[in-house]
Amino acid sequence: MASNATTLPPSDIPLFSTVASYREWRRRAYDEKKSVGFVATMGALHEGHASLVRRSLAENDLTVVSIFVNPAQFAPHEDLATYPRTLPGDLAVLQSLAEDTMSGTHTPSAVFVPTVHEMYPAGITQDVAAQRGTFVEVTGYSHQMEGRTRPTFFRGVATVVTKLFNVVEPTRTYFGQKDIQQALLLRRMVRDLLLSHPTPENLFIVPTARNPTDSLALSSRNAYLTPREREAAAPTLYAALDAVRKAWAAGTSKAECISTAHAIIKSKADDLAGDNIDMKLDYIEMNDPESFDVLDPCQNRAAWEADVADRPVILSGAMWVGKTRLIDNVILGNAQSLGIVAS
Repeated sequence: MASNATTLPPSDIPLFSTVASYREWRRRAYDEKKSVGFVATMGALHEGHASLVRRSLAENDLTVVSIFVNPAQFAPHEDLATYPRTLPGDLAVLQSLAEDTMSGTHTPSAVFVPTVHEMYPAGITQDVAAQRGTFVEVTGYSHQMEGRTRPTFFRGVATVVTKLFNVVEPTRTYFGQKDIQQALLLRRMVRDLLLSHPTPENLFIVPTARNPTDSLALSSRNAYLTPREREAAAPTLYAALDAVRKAWAAGTSKAECISTAHAIIKSKADDLAGDNIDMKLDYIEMNDPESFDVLDPCQNRAAWEADVADRPVILSGAMWVGKTRLIDNVILGNAQSLGIVAS
């Protein structure tokens, strides 16, 4: 039986708010020799999350979703207090999902909704210097790309995901390509820590879910955008990345590709300034998916492929639209070589 049922919204899916109650449920799955798929979320579920859950439903006997807004991955100046918390709506989304498989129709099997104290029994503060207890760092891979702007972010992500893997013990787990650095870093962490649930091969990356009209990457933070910001500004990041993709395919150097993206964003920002929409580029960069090292400015597609054969390039970027920070990425080359599953 799910714990704390009276303090959680009504749900047709079993809800577990403590590690002990979830583990009792998980032991039964072991005894019944059932595979468990896992999708870790911070809630505010949208179609991107739903695509991960559907993949898990299709490939596993049971599917577990966690909903936990993790304080350790927010810096003191970031939006922990205002991050959307929409548990009743999230449960409605999950209850609406089903996937027909060879063995019948699968629906989400359990939702893990722990408290902060349950996940951080020693306590937690957003100030890294004041934190006490056990934390996980993947050194050498956390300071590039997103880590350049958010230097403590991946420490918080690695810590909470290690905890979640220890609790959930998934057979397979699913992350979105929108957070490509996070997904690849976590796969490396799973390998380095010799985890068995999941193994590195069973950490799957699912292509980014996008708005079908303008290709904006779906994100919980999109809810922060005003209607005008959403319509006029938000799609610009993907447009810039797509222009780089085309230029790279045509043999343009990395430096020229990035310059093209900067020009697109600057032009759009100038156009919108009179509309009182503030749009500002954080970064656009091209990185090696193995080391996360930045490509040399003189590198072009032919030279890159001659050096590394089938290894692709991560083209990623971040941009501020008003007070909302948007991220996105495109894989230049063979995305499946990174374990990104086919759509």
